[in-house]
Amino acid sequence: MKCVVCKQAETRPGVTTVTLQRGESTFVVREVPAQVCPNCGEDYVDAAVTAGLLRSAEDLSRAGTQVDIRRYAAA
Repeated sequence: MKCVVCKQAETRPGVTTVTLQRGESTFVVREVPAQVCPNCGEDYVDAAVTAGLLRSAEDLSRAGTQVDIRRYAAA
């Protein structure tokens, strides 16, 4: 897909780091699969991966976790 930010390049498969914050909790997930623009670095995470990350963050938040850093693992 063409990058919607810079409109200069086609995105390529890659990985990114996603940081989610909920209240006083911060969750960082590294090596998340994404489409990444080689020109500006903008990244795009697909809907299924995003849904999984949000479910995990909600579970961690309910468990009282304040900070969590992990590597992405497909469900």
